[in-house]
Amino acid sequence: MKDATYWSDQIKKKKISLPEYLAQLDQQVAQMNPALNALIEWPIDELKQQANNFAIDENRPFAGIPIPLKMLSGQDKTGWKSTSGSRLFADSSAGKTSNFVTKLEDLGFISAGQTNAPEFGFKNITDPSLYGPAKNPWNTAYSPGGSSGGAAAAVASGLFPIAGASDGGGSIRIPASFCGLIGLKPTRGAMPTGPGGWRGWQGASIDFALTVSMRDTEKLFYALRGNDKAAPYHPPRDEWQQHAIPKSLKIAYLTDSPIGTPVSDEAIKAVESSLQQLTALGHEVTEIAWPVNGQQLIQSYYLMNAAETSAMFDGIQQQLDRSLTIDDMELMTWGIYQYGEKVPVKKYVQTLNQWDRAAAAMEQLFTEYDLFLMPTTAFSAPRIDEDLQSDVIRAALTNAENLNESQLEKVVYDMFEKSLALTPFTQLANLTGQPGISLPTHLTTEGLPLGIQFMASKGREDLLLAIGHQLEDQKCFVLPEAYHS
Repeated sequence: MKDATYWSDQIKKKKISLPEYLAQLDQQVAQMNPALNALIEWPIDELKQQANNFAIDENRPFAGIPIPLKMLSGQDKTGWKSTSGSRLFADSSAGKTSNFVTKLEDLGFISAGQTNAPEFGFKNITDPSLYGPAKNPWNTAYSPGGSSGGAAAAVASGLFPIAGASDGGGSIRIPASFCGLIGLKPTRGAMPTGPGGWRGWQGASIDFALTVSMRDTEKLFYALRGNDKAAPYHPPRDEWQQHAIPKSLKIAYLTDSPIGTPVSDEAIKAVESSLQQLTALGHEVTEIAWPVNGQQLIQSYYLMNAAETSAMFDGIQQQLDRSLTIDDMELMTWGIYQYGEKVPVKKYVQTLNQWDRAAAAMEQLFTEYDLFLMPTTAFSAPRIDEDLQSDVIRAALTNAENLNESQLEKVVYDMFEKSLALTPFTQLANLTGQPGISLPTHLTTEGLPLGIQFMASKGREDLLLAIGHQLEDQKCFVLPEAYHS
């Protein structure tokens, strides 16, 4: 498997030099990226200079591996573009390197370009007006998902075996499902944050990466794990303890949508096929009903997003010393912003309390079961040209400034309705803080990947990694063609 571990070993053993590896990569970027629009910044001259002076440290687990960063502020690098996919910041540069990126570089990674992302990471597809749509390497007529869509396209194409990604509602796991990759969303608070934003949508958003092997996923998780004492969220003690993994795990599963929307036959088939394999491996599987109210949680998610967006734009207005208008942002962003302007503070507090109750319900589930299995996404990737809104919704968003809170609540829900129906399973782990992983076990009859998702108790990534290793060892993974050799 030519994953990041493989290439780092090749570089450490001097079977290929870093300048040679980078030269090959530059050629591949030139050949492949125009069709994918995965990378939107590629500072090759800076990278070549860095490669010539880079000292390979045998003790760094990913020494010499170029890694692209997601174009959102959580993965800023000093002096590099920091646009968050928004034309409002088209010419902005980062004044500081994020703690997450600093930690990546401490592990031996070389920050290498920046990947396409939707405006402020708000979508489960990647089509910012600033950069245009990213394309899925499996079939460029389809989206790689979002918001880490550029990162997923960069990895699934074979350009990079690993890429920086982040997940605030499924933004690692959704592209992993759509592109046949491994996508781990760690426990809330388990990854480095700061030094700018610390809370990340009240802990719902977290940085990690998209990968193609369990060994890379596991090595990266344990190497990155940890946070600054100043961080508001920290994982439970389980995160730091070693646990014996039972030979027979108790696995709860379901295939119905938490919001009552349709689930494709392919997504159901993906879970059912995995159940057969899990049973053959000696695990105990039990079908359950949803332990939480998915409809209430998704509405609370939108409310949080809106309130956080309102606060973000308040700071931006102070920074720019002017008011923001509809012309400063994409229409969806404007709608979210206007909703946030009307949300009462007490509702925001009630929303966070609701998340805590849901987290308690999920932890109660994990006193009975080790893992919780479901489809990662309800469908495979949508087409690039699929309209996930309507003219009626766009008209309402244009008039958002004149709507009241309840009207805006409905408009925002309607705005996301079609896209949410594609991906209703991933938001839960963000709101309750548990870790989740998407594994690439299924290929549809149309030749598109579709993942399965496991969740575990907070701090029990070890269980997710263990089940991933088992399914990988059984050759259950359907990886992109670039990784078949």
